[in-house]
Amino acid sequence: MVPATPLGPDTSCGVSSAVQRVARSLAKTHAKSLAKTTAKTLATNAVLSILLLFIAAPAQAAEIPGFTQVRSQHRVSDFVLLDRQGQPLQGLRLDPLRRALGWVPLQEMSPALLRAMLLSEDQRFYEHSGVDWSAVASSAWGNLWNSRTRGASTVTMQLAGLLDEDLAQRGGRSMTQKLGQAWTAGRLEKRWTKAQILEAYLNLVPLRGELVGVPAAAQTLFGKRPSGLDHRESALLAAMLRAPNASVARLTERACGLLKAMNERCDGLEDELGAILARKPLQWEDAPQWAPHYARLALRPDGPPTQRSSLDARIQRLAVQSLGRQLGELQERAVEDGAVVVLDNATGEVRAWVGSSGQRSEAAQVDHVLSRRQPGSALKPFVYELALERRLITAASLLDDTPAQIPTAAGVYLPQNYDKHYRGWVSARAALGNSINVPAVRLGLMLSPEAVFERLNALGLQLPETGGFYGPSLALGSADVTLLALTNAYRTLANGGRYSEVVLPKASAGGATPASPPKTVAPLPATRQVADPRASFIIADILSDNNARAITFGLTSALALPFPAAVKTGTSKDMRDNWCVGWSSRYTVGVWVGNSNGSAMQQVSGVSGAAPVWRDVMLALHAGAPGKAFVPPPGLVHQTVLFETVQEPARQDYFLAGTEQSVMRTVSTEVIISNPAPGAIYALDPDIPPAHQRLRFQHQGHLGAAGPARWRLDGRPVGQGPTVDWMPMPGRHDLQLVDAKGRVLQRLQFEVRGASVRAGRRSSL
Repeated sequence: MVPATPLGPDTSCGVSSAVQRVARSLAKTHAKSLAKTTAKTLATNAVLSILLLFIAAPAQAAEIPGFTQVRSQHRVSDFVLLDRQGQPLQGLRLDPLRRALGWVPLQEMSPALLRAMLLSEDQRFYEHSGVDWSAVASSAWGNLWNSRTRGASTVTMQLAGLLDEDLAQRGGRSMTQKLGQAWTAGRLEKRWTKAQILEAYLNLVPLRGELVGVPAAAQTLFGKRPSGLDHRESALLAAMLRAPNASVARLTERACGLLKAMNERCDGLEDELGAILARKPLQWEDAPQWAPHYARLALRPDGPPTQRSSLDARIQRLAVQSLGRQLGELQERAVEDGAVVVLDNATGEVRAWVGSSGQRSEAAQVDHVLSRRQPGSALKPFVYELALERRLITAASLLDDTPAQIPTAAGVYLPQNYDKHYRGWVSARAALGNSINVPAVRLGLMLSPEAVFERLNALGLQLPETGGFYGPSLALGSADVTLLALTNAYRTLANGGRYSEVVLPKASAGGATPASPPKTVAPLPATRQVADPRASFIIADILSDNNARAITFGLTSALALPFPAAVKTGTSKDMRDNWCVGWSSRYTVGVWVGNSNGSAMQQVSGVSGAAPVWRDVMLALHAGAPGKAFVPPPGLVHQTVLFETVQEPARQDYFLAGTEQSVMRTVSTEVIISNPAPGAIYALDPDIPPAHQRLRFQHQGHLGAAGPARWRLDGRPVGQGPTVDWMPMPGRHDLQLVDAKGRVLQRLQFEVRGASVRAGRRSSL
């Protein structure tokens, strides 16, 4: 509504001299006609009373706003999100109480609609000057005899009621309201053109229920723009103008009358109207529907109807399409949902935000970019970076990939590799590149879970518990994180360990339109150094090395791009979540695939689930402009490394200055028991025959020429060599590892409990 302001003194009269002369003439005629019939006299008196009160209207009235002002102040319920170049991406309704769309020019209204509307509301619209005096007299005469007549309010008078809050009750019958509408209508006709009056009326008039304006009604009821309305649809809308919420039968009667006046048929109209009013609201076929979740974050109800964002329409559409295509290929593997986010490394702005798979999902409205899920191996790069930074390892260091049993407060933790195979000693580069679990867990223990926890929080992951709560499993991604936070943490590595928050969606306050030039770049967000830039570069070098991941992923996987890009996959426990996150020199892309309800997928790994979408988006981002090579920061040494005791070829590797080595070998001859763990408690499974249950004794290291180590259990020999399988017996046991001369190398205790025992810490055999 336009606020009311007083008129100036120069507008106190407000009635043309011609109208005044007509009123005086009618008054004289009225004085000479007392002898006429009572009915006719009363009708004339009614018309005369209206004219005399109109002449005597108060000088203080609402100022008439200009057409441009009314159009610019038009309040909509649905807003449109634009991309960074001004292309429409998403329409979204923000006002739950009323439905009004953007202003539509008169030339974009259907001719059939204009004809039906004027036939229904104001047949002499182009002839009168705001008030149809002939209709006023006819209405007064008909109302006297209580007959059904067409109302005397013109389109201009109805518009006056829409523009002035004091006259807002359309269809009211008070004398004050009618006089006010007539007063304002006369002034509107002087300041506005007929086309402007008609255009404003069609955009502002209330229609059925919550619908305001023809554009909203055309979309909601017919799924069309106003320009596409045919004769039947136009007649139905015109029938709603006088009584928007009338019954289907009443509206059909009015619409049928209009159709007949336009020489059109109206058979089947009542059934058609009933079906229209009963179905769900429709959208335009070409309505932009590419970024609903991002639009909910970005669009402001107090902003302009079109609001610009940082998204890239081309990348957004491609991400939506690629995710849908990939999920279609995985539909036989119990996968229905996914999410994608793309961040600009330099600015932290969002270039793409796909929160859901849409109609394919059972929870299409859930924004999975912001939902917490377990990232699995996608957390490993941060563990390795911290270990490199603290000089615990180098990229060439040899790590132990053998079965491990780790005592915890809840029992014995038994980390396993994804493929259930163990490779002995492997370099850190190969362990991270091939996503081997056991070395990562051992690194996490070397750092301590609290240290890993603190680093992950410094990277913005905002873990809700403590390092002790997650324990050694934190290195394998047991904590819940959001796709947005995880992708931004990878962006931190891409920026040399400098962290800054994501620039959250903020729409332009200037009402940018598709034709508007791009807005100036926003100031860069504040940053802080979280990780060592040299260690961050080494992680980037490992994760972009296609040879380093060849054992697990091969040389031609979806992770191999024609330009430098670091990438890591992750799969959570029971295959509930599947991730692929990586970066180039310009962008960081994160993809999640899974199910909204948390159910497990069927044999879907990171490289088969999320990676193809990651690849599609990365290639699109760098189309015509391949990513640049990662530039090593100062303080690194690049030299050749030889591996003597493991089967890895010589290679060039990066080292933090002072940690470089030219030859890597396993030199330790220390013999230690790797299984069982000290203090372990085992329970016999009553569902498995005892003869098929075995506990394996295993040690690492060798005695060289002294021969194999020997095992003693409760003082009795049970075998020799690196491994011995023993049939477990209930009770507490003392295990010793001795050399050929009987010297004890290591001693520990463990316990085996019978099938009926349920208390205490346990580990499956």
